[in-house]
Amino acid sequence: MGSKTISIAPGENPVPPAKASLGIQSDTAFTEASKRLAGRDLCSIADFTVDEMAAVMELAHAVKTNPEDFRHALDARQMVMFFEKASLRTRLTFEAAINTLGGNAIFVDQTQSPLGERESLGDMAHNIERWMNIIVLRTYSHDTITEMAACSRVPVINALSDLEHPCQAIADFFTLEERFGSVEGLQFAYVGDGNNVCHSLMLTAAQLGAHCTVATPKGFAPKLDIIHKAIEISEQTGGTITLTSDPIKAVTGVDAVYTDVCTSMGFEHEATKRAPIFAPYQVNEALMSHAKADAVFMHCLPAHRNAEVTNAVLDGPQSVVFDQAENRMHAQKALLLMLLGGAKRIPNNRNRHNR
Repeated sequence: MGSKTISIAPGENPVPPAKASLGIQSDTAFTEASKRLAGRDLCSIADFTVDEMAAVMELAHAVKTNPEDFRHALDARQMVMFFEKASLRTRLTFEAAINTLGGNAIFVDQTQSPLGERESLGDMAHNIERWMNIIVLRTYSHDTITEMAACSRVPVINALSDLEHPCQAIADFFTLEERFGSVEGLQFAYVGDGNNVCHSLMLTAAQLGAHCTVATPKGFAPKLDIIHKAIEISEQTGGTITLTSDPIKAVTGVDAVYTDVCTSMGFEHEATKRAPIFAPYQVNEALMSHAKADAVFMHCLPAHRNAEVTNAVLDGPQSVVFDQAENRMHAQKALLLMLLGGAKRIPNNRNRHNR
């Protein structure tokens, strides 16, 4: 990481250089991005280039609009899922995704036996790669993801770690593309804990040229290296990354307001301490009133009702939380197709341009 100055207040971001291409301009560009992604890992959003992210987004629209076109794209492919953390959306959407692409999912519950405890991750990887085509990990330590990826000859997908939640962020910005047509230049605010979800949202916003403002209490800001990386990417795409501790300033005039639980899994012992610290960051009707009139409310779920978000907002007309949940499946279909070499472009790009 270099010595780049970090923007910590609105309006202080440097003028970006010439923008990188945010869309797929041709069949050849899509094909080249697909070839590069085949066999790759997804440990972090930053593993993908700007054009690769655009290709994944385009494919997600295609598989949602025309699911039968991909019904047998991954016939007989085997996906194994090791989960150290409980899950509803991640497990079901990954299983539904590969099943409806012709493949098969095998779930291994690791909630009582942390990965690497019974057998080294390297030995696990060398076994799994003989039987399976792709590995999905949901774990506490990001090092578990990167070590498994380094050891395995088949792709590894991060389905949540302490550092990032890339699949969630891709589905979230796919949802914003559905709602707004494009997220390039979109004003996006994240309010709450600068956690793994926040990290992946910042990186995805940067990849897609959105303007992302993050409001966190003192001591709960995103990690510095993630901030640096997001700024570095945004300088290529015309997006911006802004940090503040003022939730009202963060959401004023934005198109989307996002929050997550104040106490992520693994930090339950801090719940009592965190409650008063995060109280001013609750997304309620008063806070939402500062956003644009057609702004959407987003949450990765599960939500702690009337804690980080009120029922009135979560269940209100601006909420798109269940669209986000549905789109986990479509976005993960696109990821599986890309990483397993089953991607194809719908003729004339009709899905992306006809929305």
